[in-house]
Amino acid sequence: MAQILGEFSDHLPVSQEYLTIVLSPSSAPLQQRWHNNGLSADFMADYFAAFFPRSQDTVSQINSKVEVKSAVSFIANELLENAMKFNDSTTNYPISITLQLHQDSLVFLATNSLKAQTVDHFQAFIQEIIAGDPGDLLVRQLEKNAEDDNQIGSGLGLLTMMSDYLAKVGWKFETVQEDPEIVIVTTMVYLMM
Repeated sequence: MAQILGEFSDHLPVSQEYLTIVLSPSSAPLQQRWHNNGLSADFMADYFAAFFPRSQDTVSQINSKVEVKSAVSFIANELLENAMKFNDSTTNYPISITLQLHQDSLVFLATNSLKAQTVDHFQAFIQEIIAGDPGDLLVRQLEKNAEDDNQIGSGLGLLTMMSDYLAKVGWKFETVQEDPEIVIVTTMVYLMM
């Protein structure tokens, strides 16, 4: 049975324009994968920027294309980095990211496996994020990070998406295999355009 947290929807309208990238988490060392995450995010940004602008005004056209490219690159990179960083490397379950273009929005879907013993901690972290104000949480987390250089899993990327890009974020947790247990999480980021 799936567990949904935040603003996740299983009932998105069909998108005629989408791009999916599937990565094997065990195919390269983590450092190389970090570089590939940036390349993948930039590719998605370049691809989807071609669908903008949606206005005829020349200044708006340039601004729209630059803003979309920046937002897509940032969000896709953050989602890929989180998927790689928190992936359960013992499962060989693929990591994927899909970006869908809808009439008034872009929807990102990033999927990776999790270690079963980390699910409760991650869900508690998510509950904190969705219960609070993203802007306030972002400032608090920046202050925490300034005090502790070893902060891991700070959530700054997610909080920035929610605060700076006004993105809606949701998660879906599913157990896809019982023995050994494999839990996957799909993170959905919904960005109005």
